[in-house]
Amino acid sequence: MRAVRPAFRRAQSLFGPRSLAPLCLAALALGVLLLSPSAAFAAEDSRDLFTRLREDYGLVGGAVGAFAGGLLTCLTPCVYPMIAITVSVFGAKQASSRKQAVLLSLSFVMGIAVLFTTLLVGAALTGGLFGAALQKWWVNVGIALVMGAMAASMFGAFELTLPDSLMQRLSSVGGVGYGGAFALGLVSSLIAAPCTGPVLTGVLLWIGKTQNVVLGALVGFCYALGLGLPFFLVGAFAVGLPKSGKWMVSVKSFFGTVLLVCALYFLRYAIPAMTKVARHDTMFMVAGGAAILFGILLGAVHLDWHDGGLGVKIRKALGITAATAGGFILWVSIELPPEMPHVVATAEAAAGKKLLAWEHSEKDATERAQREKRPLMVDFTADWCGACKEFTKHTFSDPRVMEKAGNFVAVKFDATDDEDPQVEQVKKKYGVVGLPTVVIFDSNGKERQRFTEFVPADRFLKAIEGID
Repeated sequence: MRAVRPAFRRAQSLFGPRSLAPLCLAALALGVLLLSPSAAFAAEDSRDLFTRLREDYGLVGGAVGAFAGGLLTCLTPCVYPMIAITVSVFGAKQASSRKQAVLLSLSFVMGIAVLFTTLLVGAALTGGLFGAALQKWWVNVGIALVMGAMAASMFGAFELTLPDSLMQRLSSVGGVGYGGAFALGLVSSLIAAPCTGPVLTGVLLWIGKTQNVVLGALVGFCYALGLGLPFFLVGAFAVGLPKSGKWMVSVKSFFGTVLLVCALYFLRYAIPAMTKVARHDTMFMVAGGAAILFGILLGAVHLDWHDGGLGVKIRKALGITAATAGGFILWVSIELPPEMPHVVATAEAAAGKKLLAWEHSEKDATERAQREKRPLMVDFTADWCGACKEFTKHTFSDPRVMEKAGNFVAVKFDATDDEDPQVEQVKKKYGVVGLPTVVIFDSNGKERQRFTEFVPADRFLKAIEGID
């Protein structure tokens, strides 16, 4: 007991009433929860929590995920040690009143928010170009290589820093005063580029893929709020910081592993055969989760390359490999659409119900729709299109949609090979710019609905209501 008491006192000093340690632990727990599908199993839902929040709660879910990501980024070695120094630079510690300290800290955070919001809105506005570029296999390979390089940076292979001369100029920006605090917030994220850059790269690619300006603005703003929250608490309320340590290296390793999983995810668009390593069933999901757990226990997160000799480096490498492979298998398994049991379709057909059935020839489908005077649904899909897979998995497989759309002549058009003249011709015919694109025509051949982003089953049902 005597040996335990000193450790308990140290923990008490670290987790005191004015310490940020509880906030740090909460951020780590929330980040693991958002990226883990364990909650999905508990709720009998195959989606990970972040996807469920984004799809079920729309912008609110995206905001929560972005805020947690920003808070986790703040706990990395490039950002965390800067908090106390930065707060002193913009004068919050020397403020004459609590009100002035709050306003100075808020000005600093707003500077961060303006920078990230502008970047992500720009990514969303150019999303059409990004979506079109993703149709090239070499673009996906390039993105995977960038993601891999960013992960290597997180693991300490190199530092992603700005030139020294530019760093010195940026460090001299700002000072005491609201304008100085705002300017310092603008440049602080650039100074912290070794840790914010790799994470921001992944977020920019995701927003560019969604092509949603509102979501881009919200994610950028909430990511900045999460990143700036510790600065605000320290500057406005003099909250104490837990000591720096190896736990920050663990945060970087966590991000590095996530980036490697993302790299494999983009690489599979260039190598579709990679998806064959998984299926949408419990066995593969459990295997992926077990590989992640094994990799973490082996040392993917908590070990440091610079601690120990060759044995530590081998454990770290094997742990990263296992966790990355497990994360990729788990992600693909969750994303793949579930196989619809044949017995269900047979029972529905026996009950006299028409179910949604897909054709794969656009020409045959359009001719059939005209001949039978039936509405037409054209779904443009591709191996690289994540939102297209969400349509297949969450919307088109919904029993209500299958029954409601049973009267439609439905065709899935594979637009993976954009260099095929036939593919380009059909896309031009329907005015398709990027994917996903689902076009709905009534029985007279008039376009009634067009979806250019994922919509859940409820919204899809309302959109096709009354189309015949």
